[in-house]
Amino acid sequence: MIALLMAAGVGLATSLVGTRFLIVWLRQRGIGQPIHEDVPDAHRTKAGTPTMGGIAIVAGATIGYLVSHTRPGMSFSTSGILLVLLVIGAGVVGGLDDWIKVSQERNLGLSKAAKSIGLLSVAIGFAVAAVAFTDVHTNLSFTRFDNFEDLDLGPVLWVVWAVLLIVGCTNAVNLTDGLDGLAGGSAISGFAAFTVIAFWAYRNNGQPGALANYQVPDALDVATVAAALAGATTGFLWWNATPARIFMGDTGSLAIGGGLAGMALLLNTHLLLPLIGGLFVFETLSVIVQVAGFRLFKKRPFRMAPIHHHYEFAGWPQTTIIVRFWILAGLSTAIALGLYLADFIHLTGQ
Repeated sequence: MIALLMAAGVGLATSLVGTRFLIVWLRQRGIGQPIHEDVPDAHRTKAGTPTMGGIAIVAGATIGYLVSHTRPGMSFSTSGILLVLLVIGAGVVGGLDDWIKVSQERNLGLSKAAKSIGLLSVAIGFAVAAVAFTDVHTNLSFTRFDNFEDLDLGPVLWVVWAVLLIVGCTNAVNLTDGLDGLAGGSAISGFAAFTVIAFWAYRNNGQPGALANYQVPDALDVATVAAALAGATTGFLWWNATPARIFMGDTGSLAIGGGLAGMALLLNTHLLLPLIGGLFVFETLSVIVQVAGFRLFKKRPFRMAPIHHHYEFAGWPQTTIIVRFWILAGLSTAIALGLYLADFIHLTGQ
């Protein structure tokens, strides 16, 4: 437990200070976010706000993870290291996208093909390494690896599934990152949930009988990464809350999405992820519905997608949208944890 608190605390402090440094450094060099022409008018005043703040999230989480291992008894694991590398790798892809945007002063970064290739490379590398170098279970799972005993995907299909989950989750967080603090605040509850789940799995490692179904290799190290990311994202949110002094950019949104997906894969909670990240799913579905509605019926169901922009056009203040969406994200995460605990109670009879 002390190691988790160290990871979260150091991650928060590093991100809090590092984000402030980034704001000053980026402003001195005139590096700011270009704003898309189609967004609501309220966003036009944000043009020139420093971006790439996700660097502080990635750095804070990495340093928090490393420092937590100075605690006696803590040791680095393959799962933990791969998870950190996944976060860094996704952040690098997002960072390249952000840098092209600000250096060319336009709201277009990497081409869709280049961005997809970058994300696929990171996702495939993580998935293949997880199968080859860890004891990750390859069953499709909800709260534990044996939820669906007959659905063992095997190494190859599990890699394909893992890649789809990572790419889908990174893009979902990226779509949600459209209002000050919306994606970051929503992600904190997800990282907190995975900290609880991973620590729960760690406490049940080595237990006989039904409890063995919750055993996860390197669970404590995965919990440490989750705690570090929760702390780092919270530190960044201090400066990203409305009115934002800095944006996380794709650097942060892709790193956060990669971290959430990687934790779900390593903790055997693949199908629980859509509930833990319920708001991200909601935002993504709004885009799918918008596109499908226009292509099939030549009508747009929403004034603009993702759906947070729809409510902006409806006259809702940004802070109202953000807080209400945070509440929805928290409720969804709470339901996910409730289902996880309910399954544990049902299985063990406790």
